[in-house]
Amino acid sequence: MGQGLGQIDDVRQPDAEQSGQPVSGQPAEPVPNRATELVRLLKLTERREPAVIEVATWVGLGIIEGRLRPGEDLNSVELSHRFNSSRTPVREALMLLEQEGLVEIRARRRPRVAAFTPQRVREIYYVRGHLLGLVGQLVAEHASDDDLADLRERLGEMQERADAGDIDGYFWRHVALQERMTDIGGNETLKGILDSLALRTLILRHASLAQPGRLRASVADQVRIIEAIEQRDGELAAMLLLRATHAALAAIEAGGWSERSASDENG
Repeated sequence: MGQGLGQIDDVRQPDAEQSGQPVSGQPAEPVPNRATELVRLLKLTERREPAVIEVATWVGLGIIEGRLRPGEDLNSVELSHRFNSSRTPVREALMLLEQEGLVEIRARRRPRVAAFTPQRVREIYYVRGHLLGLVGQLVAEHASDDDLADLRERLGEMQERADAGDIDGYFWRHVALQERMTDIGGNETLKGILDSLALRTLILRHASLAQPGRLRASVADQVRIIEAIEQRDGELAAMLLLRATHAALAAIEAGGWSERSASDENG
């Protein structure tokens, strides 16, 4: 299995992501808050070692956005050289990602990107779909006029990214939209459960959007969902969110992504 670490040089580190400045002469990042969202989900601000944050963010984004594939080796020596650090923060970063289901670490074997069996993918989507249905009901009930205007503006930005064929740009704006919806819903317990699933689902959601025709279909789904919320129809919003989640799962299964992932794990 190839190491593949050289394939993700465009993933930037957290400090530069927040400042909007390029790293090492790279072009400015067109996708907002990629690293910021990952830092939040991993609770990396609670860690004092900057190298742990850098490695975990770099590898995590590579996995989520598909540049590091399921079953691919993660060479800790190469990572320590890349970040000019000892192997200790690299090991800590990989262990952190293992706890979140993104990395597998086995005895006497090199760490590697975690794989998903088809059954595991279905289970994750089943749970997520029903949780998002609850979010839709709460948003339709609690959203203010300003909240609705914000959701509509975010949807417009997503449509622009879809028109440009920018999967990553659309994906991270979609992540931000659903994050905003959970905030509007106001149920902290529900938000916490969704966050606990977030890193695993981000990988699957990105893989789904990469399937042919899925980007355009996702836009249409989001338009209907926002319209239902604007009409204060929580039942319809919940149904549409569940249906959109089922459609995303169907795209993954039709494209054979989960089967390839399981094959990589067994290989």
